[in-house]
Amino acid sequence: MDTASPETSIVSLILQASVLVQMVMALLLLASLFSWYVIFRKRSQLANARRLSRTFEDRFWSGMELGELFRQASRERVREGLASVFVAGFGEYVRLRQQPNPNPEECIQAANRAMRAAQLRETERLEEHLPSLATIGSVTPYVGLFGTVWGIMHSFQGLAKVQQATLSMVAPGISEALIATAMGLFAAIPAVVAYNRYAAQIGVLVTQMDGFRDEFSNILQRNLSPAGEGSRKLAGADAP
Repeated sequence: MDTASPETSIVSLILQASVLVQMVMALLLLASLFSWYVIFRKRSQLANARRLSRTFEDRFWSGMELGELFRQASRERVREGLASVFVAGFGEYVRLRQQPNPNPEECIQAANRAMRAAQLRETERLEEHLPSLATIGSVTPYVGLFGTVWGIMHSFQGLAKVQQATLSMVAPGISEALIATAMGLFAAIPAVVAYNRYAAQIGVLVTQMDGFRDEFSNILQRNLSPAGEGSRKLAGADAP
């Protein structure tokens, strides 16, 4: 009676596999490890991005003068998300307002361009390594299947050398080949789930930045009126 544990049997099957199948398994293992590294890193990054965005949004709508908020945000060591978009837009607005005979409309347009550029940088930072998860999720099942097909072919080629083939002769080869498919699915499933989840979270953050950019542009636009009635104070706009 075979008393070997399943773990020992799997390890022995991997060790007995052909060199090519072992290379496929090693590649899938590396892909899985990298996928989990990205998953945990991206989880922490997005949680931090959501926290910073909520904190800055609360400060922005607290009624603080925008000039003071700009000075505080500019001095912060970590400036991401909405804070980065705000500093880019307000900084460009202030810079142009300090020019001789500034055109208010051009100042607002320049601020919008600066905010869009900052938002694109923030989006690119948030999406870093996300395509890697998509690639791992879509490619590794096929890599594992390739290892399985090769292992089965190798097993049947061995059967051609014997006159009487039995199930016990081909079963180990097929078993070791199927491990490659299992490893491919083990690498792919978490990557696909994480990609979909993180892509949705990034979409929410990008939408939040879009809304903030529009609202801030409206605030700047309202300050073009003669009295600036109903607008936020831009104290410090002339001397950041």
